[in-house]
Amino acid sequence: MSEPNMTQAPPAILFVDDEATAVKYFQRAIGQLAPVVTGQSVEEGKALLDAHAESLAVLVSDQRMPGEYGNELLRYARERYPHIVRILTTAYSELDQTVEAVNQGQIHRYIKKPWDITALRMELKQALELSGLRRERDQLVREKLMVLQKQTVATRVGMVHALCASLIGPGKFQPVETYLSGTSLAGPKNAEPDWQRMDYADVIGAESQRSGSFGHAVGLRLAALRAAGRGAGDVAAVLAEALGTSVRRDGDVITWTSPAALSEFVANPVGEAVSAEHAAWLATLLWLEEAGGALQLVREGDAISARTGTRTESFASDRLAVWIENLTEV
Repeated sequence: MSEPNMTQAPPAILFVDDEATAVKYFQRAIGQLAPVVTGQSVEEGKALLDAHAESLAVLVSDQRMPGEYGNELLRYARERYPHIVRILTTAYSELDQTVEAVNQGQIHRYIKKPWDITALRMELKQALELSGLRRERDQLVREKLMVLQKQTVATRVGMVHALCASLIGPGKFQPVETYLSGTSLAGPKNAEPDWQRMDYADVIGAESQRSGSFGHAVGLRLAALRAAGRGAGDVAAVLAEALGTSVRRDGDVITWTSPAALSEFVANPVGEAVSAEHAAWLATLLWLEEAGGALQLVREGDAISARTGTRTESFASDRLAVWIENLTEV
């Protein structure tokens, strides 16, 4: 087995074949085109992929090897490292396995042994170029997804503000401030959709439905809190009842043992519904605003605690924009 020199700039080719003569022949024929990494079995090939995938551009695998067919290695590479261009080579006419590999998208090319060196070099040169194009494409896609992810988070933050204004009236920013403070302390997860399964139109539709369901749940919970006729002094009891097992109560202090519960709406992926407890959390903040109270959130190790705090009488006009910028920072 040989391993790549990780300081080399050119991307490498991984060649997996149990025949030592084939390995030497391949290295002599292709070594000047790109660095060549070699393995002698499917399992060794998998280990090399896992260790050096970022430096590899092309995988060439023989079909017949001890233990498993090369198809399995190509499938493994396709599922985990799709940027690597996959080529199958064999001295045998194994049509069924080759057709299966092609149909499953496991290979870019099928090259039969013995090789025509000129043709082999041309195929691998094209494979290296294709891998480079894939990397450029993936980088552009990642940049686009980062922009869309920021837009998603910004839209959700704006939705929280709009929901508060519609339920308790405009100009009351205290519950928004406390809610977004909790989201920030929790450390938002990645809100990026699964773009392999959802296109942009699907995401917009799913976001609209998710936001509507969340807003409806918050409104219902707020109506129930209003009807109960309790005061700001009951906030710890109200939170403990509303949030159930996701928090613990110690007198007037409420503690979230799973901080991620505070950032569900803003931070979770599109396909994840918002829990009833999270809707109750925002509803409680709106109810508390009407009752004249406020909460202060503090992170203590792996937990976040809430206790009665001092109300802020006024907020800067750009406060929402500041929160959006903070929560969309990479």
